[in-house]
Amino acid sequence: MSAERTRPTRLHYGAAKRLARDDDPAVRRALAERQDVQPEILYYLLEDPAPEVRRAVARNSAAPHQTDLALARDADDGVRSDLAEKLSRLAPDLMPDEHDKLTRIVVETLEVLAQDQAVRVRRMLAEALRDVAHAPPEVIRRLARDTELPVCAPVLEFSPVLSDEDLLEIIASEPVQGALGAISRRSAVGASVADAVVGSGDEQAITELLANGGAQIREETLDIIIERAPLIHAWHAPLVSRPKLPGRAACRIAQFIAHSLVEELRRRDDLDRETLSVVAKLVDQRLREEADAAKPQNPAADGKFDPSWEDHEDPHERVAELARSGRLDEETICEALAMGDRRFVAAALAFLGGVAEEMVSKAASLSSAKGIVALTWKAGLSMHLAVQLQLQFARVAPDTLLRPVADDGFPMSRKQLDWELEFLSSMGA
Repeated sequence: MSAERTRPTRLHYGAAKRLARDDDPAVRRALAERQDVQPEILYYLLEDPAPEVRRAVARNSAAPHQTDLALARDADDGVRSDLAEKLSRLAPDLMPDEHDKLTRIVVETLEVLAQDQAVRVRRMLAEALRDVAHAPPEVIRRLARDTELPVCAPVLEFSPVLSDEDLLEIIASEPVQGALGAISRRSAVGASVADAVVGSGDEQAITELLANGGAQIREETLDIIIERAPLIHAWHAPLVSRPKLPGRAACRIAQFIAHSLVEELRRRDDLDRETLSVVAKLVDQRLREEADAAKPQNPAADGKFDPSWEDHEDPHERVAELARSGRLDEETICEALAMGDRRFVAAALAFLGGVAEEMVSKAASLSSAKGIVALTWKAGLSMHLAVQLQLQFARVAPDTLLRPVADDGFPMSRKQLDWELEFLSSMGA
């Protein structure tokens, strides 16, 4: 009996109508907060002149969804913010039932809020829906394309609703600064999305991508990153820590990273013995070069690479021996690049192309991208290797590299290639 006496009495409809017309906004707000108030009363309070009363209706979880849709267009930012906060609590329970009338109303309400003029309303909605698997796709896509980073970043980084196709479209649309970084931090980044991020040239986004162990980065894409990496120190540490780092990439990275990172690279347990041996030799070579840095330099080279000046054993016998055994190929030249053996590279290019070694030396000393590409073509080697030769052999600046056209093709015509070779021949003479 005592339990029955203490049970709250349901508000009578007549009493609720009187309270809804009370002159005191505090009374009307208290009414709007009640869970047992009739829907008709809440509809009436939608037109209340006091924003705090309408905010109470927006926060009331017992309010029918039809009132939510009306409040989504309320003139007061606070009302719409409170509504977004309430719907955020309900969002995880959304079910993808497009034929349910109430579900359609909720989705329409979310669509209205996703277009709200107030950033805080859209941000609150994005935070609420960012990891909801059943969130309405159109709402998520709109939030993902928002021009304000606090709105788009949560869904770009976390939403399972976004497909790779969605992400590729967003990347292609040149979104707000920071959006690509959010995409790069996703728990899983597909190879095509990673390609697009790298292709954008966004340094911070690429840093995030390299640091993300869940990002699938193709070896060819990693090569493109490594081409630019010597001048971008923020990439060095994440490159060293990349999972499943190819041996060839590890050797290239060892040529420009700090010694502390080289030691970290050598401690990796997934690199084969041959790669570790090459890395060790590169470290020794760099230490020797640094020790000799104070010695007089070759004045003829003017700070550029001159194969005749470097104090290495004569590479020509090794080139001839490899040629006789059929092992003077692209892989061998790549290994020599990784080791920093420039004289061997120059001798090999000259031998394979049937040109004077002075032509190779001149192209390197001039940092001539066109000259290196022409010599690579003449030697019967690939444009992929030509990119590596430009960067590592001739020290061509990354932003002026000549890159492959379709199907790894050369970006110069036959006439242009022949002209470049003639020019180098005349320079060498």
